[in-house]
Amino acid sequence: MNNILSEEVLNVTNFTTSRQLTLWKREDLQHPQLDDVAEEVPVALVYNGISHVVMMASPKDLTHFAMGFSLSEGIIDSPRDVFGMDIVPSCNGLEVQIELSSRRFMGLKERRRALAGRTGCGVCGVEQLNDIGKPVQPLPFTQTFNLANLDRALKHLNDFQPTGKLTGCTHAAAWVTSFGDLAGGHEDVGRHVALDKLLGRRAVEGECWHQGAVLVSSRASYEMVQKSAMCGVEILFAVSAATTLAVDVAERCNLTLVGFCKPGRATVYTHP
Repeated sequence: MNNILSEEVLNVTNFTTSRQLTLWKREDLQHPQLDDVAEEVPVALVYNGISHVVMMASPKDLTHFAMGFSLSEGIIDSPRDVFGMDIVPSCNGLEVQIELSSRRFMGLKERRRALAGRTGCGVCGVEQLNDIGKPVQPLPFTQTFNLANLDRALKHLNDFQPTGKLTGCTHAAAWVTSFGDLAGGHEDVGRHVALDKLLGRRAVEGECWHQGAVLVSSRASYEMVQKSAMCGVEILFAVSAATTLAVDVAERCNLTLVGFCKPGRATVYTHP
C-alpha cells in the first residue's frame, strides 16, 4: 500500500469538488444558465478488505477523512495503527482501502456492523438505541480560550470553503489557535465529514495542532461533540446552535461547547 498521505494517493482520481450544470433561475426562466453545483459521491471505507461504512462526501482530502473517522469512531487509537491507504475508484464512487494493524482489525471485526450513511450521518445504521453514544473518557481541563480572539477566526473561516463559495453547499471545520489564527481547515458537503477530515489531519500533523479549538460552520449535534472528544479536543465552537444531546454529552466529557458564534457574540453551553 501507498504511504498514508502521499500525493500519489491524494491525486489518484480525477474527481472534482464541483461541476457546472445548466439551471433555470426564477428571475429569468426563459434563458438557461450555467452554475456551479457541489459534487457528492459515495465513499466506502474498507478496512483490510472488508467494507465497513459508506458515507456521502466531497471527493477531496479523503485520506484525512479516513484517518479522522477511524479515530473519532474508536476504530484506531492513533495514526500508527494504520499501515497504509489507497484510494480506488469504483463503479459508483470511491473506496478508501485502509490497512490496519492486526490488533485493531480484530477489534473492528468484533464490533462491526453494516452502516449506510446519508450526508455525513453519524447515527444511520445503529442497531438499537443503546448503540447511540459511545463512552468517552472525561477530558482533562488543560486549555482555555479568550473569546475576544474568536472574531478573527470567524472572519477567515470562509477561506477554507473554496467550493462553498462557488456552490453555497459545503460545511467547514477549522483548527483555531489560542490567538485566534486558523492553522488549517477542511470543507465537505457533510458537516461530520468536514470535521473528520480536520481531526484526521490534526492527528497526523501533531504538535502544532494540540493547543487550540475546533470551529465548525454548522450546528453542534451530539456526534460533533462526541467525535471531538474522542480525539481529545477540549473546546468546540459552532456557528449555529447546539442540541440538547450535544450539551449532555459535552457535560459528561468535560468539553467546552460554544454555539451561535458570530462576530461579537457567542453562547457558552458548557465549560468545566
